[in-house]
Amino acid sequence: MAPQNSLIPAEEQSNYETFRECLSEPVLRILATAPEKPPRRRRGGKKKKCPVKGDAVRIGEEMEQEEDINVAEDLGEFVDYLATELFASLPQPIRNLSYTAFQSTPSLRETYSPPLSPTTLDALIATIPHSASDSLSSYGLLPPHSDTLDLARLLSPVLESYITSATAPPPIWSATRTDFCEICEREWIPTTYHHLIPRSTHSKVLKRGWHNEERLNSVAWLCRACHSFVHRVEPNEELARNWYTVELLRGREDVQIWVKWVGRLRWKKR
Repeated sequence: MAPQNSLIPAEEQSNYETFRECLSEPVLRILATAPEKPPRRRRGGKKKKCPVKGDAVRIGEEMEQEEDINVAEDLGEFVDYLATELFASLPQPIRNLSYTAFQSTPSLRETYSPPLSPTTLDALIATIPHSASDSLSSYGLLPPHSDTLDLARLLSPVLESYITSATAPPPIWSATRTDFCEICEREWIPTTYHHLIPRSTHSKVLKRGWHNEERLNSVAWLCRACHSFVHRVEPNEELARNWYTVELLRGREDVQIWVKWVGRLRWKKR
């Protein structure tokens, strides 16, 4: 179960968690592809000798793992802080969006249906506190001396993704929902359904006999970060033809590296 954020009202917790996931996806994507830091030089210029070479390797690996865990914890805290700042600044109607409210309130659909109009986007960006903008810049997610246009470019897809998720009807595959992401196996994080055979390829799949029709609607339940990552590893046709099960995806080396990295991220109770 995801930790409850005491700064967010109980009735908004579910939407907050969805918003946090929508925000974390571009943050993780940008930071995960950032250039690696050069190896640190050891003091003294010489490496200390250990009685056993294997011990030196093991100690080095443990130090690297501990450093990776610390980085992941810091990043998790940053995303949680940033999501809280941004979500709490949004107007109350958008914080409480739901499928029922969206369908029964024409004004909500007119104002918040994606793609957001420039007027609506400007109004939402204007609510964001300067502290959040400064944090985005300090992590390299915004360029130095960024303006509202840079902020809008970064957050527009986040807001539209959140609105789409918060107002989506219950899927027909809801009975198959798992209580964990089927890629990274995190149990405390919201999941979305991923068509293992992308819908845009269904006609070609049947025409070329890649799969039977019964398999077309197979889905996996993935956290938003893993969902987006899967769609980046291969084009839709390749996913449909060669990577159409969770087992096949998890067997890929790039997916295993991603799982090892993203699996360290944890949101802390606030």
